[in-house]
Amino acid sequence: MHQLCCLDYSSMVQNSGHAHKLSVAGLIVTLGIIYGDIGTSPLYVFGAIVNSAIKGHNPVNAELIYGAISCVFWTLTLQTTFKYVFLTLRADNRGEGGIFSLFALIRRYVKWIYVPAIIGAAMLLADGMITPPISVASAIEGLKDVKGLEKIFVPGNNLTVGIVFAIISMLFFFQRFGTKIIGFAFGPIMLIWFSMILVLGLNQVIQNPGIFKSINPYYAYELLTHYPQGFWLLGAVFLCTTGAEALYSDLGHCGRQNIQVSWMFVKVALVMSYMGQGAWLLSHLSEAKSGVNPFFEHMPHWFLIPGIGIATIATIIASQALISGSFTLINEAISLNFWPRVTVKFPTDQKGQIYIPSLNLILWVGCITMLFYFKKSENMQAAYGFSIIITMIMTTMLMNFYLLNVKRWSHGIVALIILIFVIVEFSFFAANIVKIHEAAVTFIFSLSMIFVMMIWHRARKIANRYLDFVKLNTYLEQLSNLSADKDVPKYATHLVYLTKANNHREIEHRIIDSILNKKPKRADIYWFIHIDRTDSPYGMSYSIRELIDDKVMRVDFKLGFRIQPRVNVLFKKVMQELNECQELGIYSKYESLKQKDFHADITYVIIESFFSIENELSFKEDFIMDLYFNIKNFSQSDQKAFGLDNDMTIVEHVPLIIKANENLPLKRIYD
Repeated sequence: MHQLCCLDYSSMVQNSGHAHKLSVAGLIVTLGIIYGDIGTSPLYVFGAIVNSAIKGHNPVNAELIYGAISCVFWTLTLQTTFKYVFLTLRADNRGEGGIFSLFALIRRYVKWIYVPAIIGAAMLLADGMITPPISVASAIEGLKDVKGLEKIFVPGNNLTVGIVFAIISMLFFFQRFGTKIIGFAFGPIMLIWFSMILVLGLNQVIQNPGIFKSINPYYAYELLTHYPQGFWLLGAVFLCTTGAEALYSDLGHCGRQNIQVSWMFVKVALVMSYMGQGAWLLSHLSEAKSGVNPFFEHMPHWFLIPGIGIATIATIIASQALISGSFTLINEAISLNFWPRVTVKFPTDQKGQIYIPSLNLILWVGCITMLFYFKKSENMQAAYGFSIIITMIMTTMLMNFYLLNVKRWSHGIVALIILIFVIVEFSFFAANIVKIHEAAVTFIFSLSMIFVMMIWHRARKIANRYLDFVKLNTYLEQLSNLSADKDVPKYATHLVYLTKANNHREIEHRIIDSILNKKPKRADIYWFIHIDRTDSPYGMSYSIRELIDDKVMRVDFKLGFRIQPRVNVLFKKVMQELNECQELGIYSKYESLKQKDFHADITYVIIESFFSIENELSFKEDFIMDLYFNIKNFSQSDQKAFGLDNDMTIVEHVPLIIKANENLPLKRIYD
């Protein structure tokens, strides 16, 4: 028994595009990928704050305006800049970010950390149901401020809702084609958007420079403690930072330096926009009424049409970024055994761009449901923010263990940092909890996602715990004799099984049964393939152990959690390399191998399990396993998940007997 080779492609993968250096082009690309959600928040944040005050029968005055801007500024400073841009971006996993990447870094230290990771991911997916409709609706509803269109484009009427419906539906429809062709334009368009809101805000600030004093945190304190029901306005203030999680999730697409540098420009543009809206409100307090949107009101009338056009395109880009992030999130969940295997497609040859049809349909239905239920952006604001604040709290929890266990910072410093985040985020959580009634649809969706992830994860743990492994050495001689026995019809040249055994000295008993007992399968070479998911997102390496010379081989693939396990392609690559470097005796036996045509020589055997009625489990485990197999019926088969063709794959079904009843009260009756 010896190891033949161990090749590592992870560095090659990373060097081919995942190490993003600071550059002008990188900064522009970052604007298009990262800042769509948080960048379009000026469309509705100040309107949400003013409308919340008016609905509470509270005055729209200088105290409200200065306090609101102060709250927004310090939220962007503490929550977005300090937590995400400065701190969380440091928690990169080989250049990749996101809640599952962070989970992969710390799961070895904390056994139960999968719980907050699952909750955070589910809540982030729920955010994808409301961000597209609220963003696009906010932009389209700006047409009501155009002279002559006031009675045509009324927020919530059939025409406005129909336009938003058409835009969102087209967006989801074109997901199957990818964004390679138009994606290059996202950065320049968002540059135009941020430049526009910066200039518009600056124009108002110049007319009322006193608005700069709102940066003083004293005004935020006054709003939260003395303004009537001021604390509850945090629910609307929080909308200014809902896109902060995307800064971390899309780290791998842009790189830390590009995000940190571009954020300085983005933050200035955002703050100037909020100050500009506040300055306009101070000059038009008498016009502040329910339904007012200071963003379009502070825009010159002659610029409304092009401004609304730019805003609409910006919201589409924001929605696209969020949808793409959702696809990546579910793809990672599948690799980490948190989600059933579903069809994952690659619409373009652009690395990292994927399309998941089932999730695309779910998100489209969710967005349309939210649109038809709330109809206008003002109503959606009442439900927006609840899911994302929970995600942020979960990220804080994971960051706590990352700083302690990976970075090994002192407990005192970590405790101080986490305390700041706890105070800020739980204040936002308390202000957003009142939205639970309006956010019922997204909350139920989140709970269903959490439920599926928990069931899938726990069931896999239960099934793996009771897998019956045997010592492979015990059967090596039998395998060798079977391969040499000419009286047994030849089943395949290369017979390949996928094994879950982490130890190369072990193998599942059901695989031995399949080869030796059911119908003896004679092959020239038996291959056992094991896939190990690594903490590295794009790692690709393999090693080979020759258990019997040219007879029994084991291949261990170490794949990152963002790599698709296309076994057919990977295994063919391994055999080609073995053939080229002549490390196995196979290279001289078969002419087809010299031609690198392996289709006729390989047969894969997939063993799929079904839940046996013989199991005697506790009520809890029985409930989990029943649900697991019911969910599995709707998921992708192992054959499709591993990219195996029908003409070279045999699927065998065996019962999964976890714990059989061994004490049957069966008695023999004698005549």
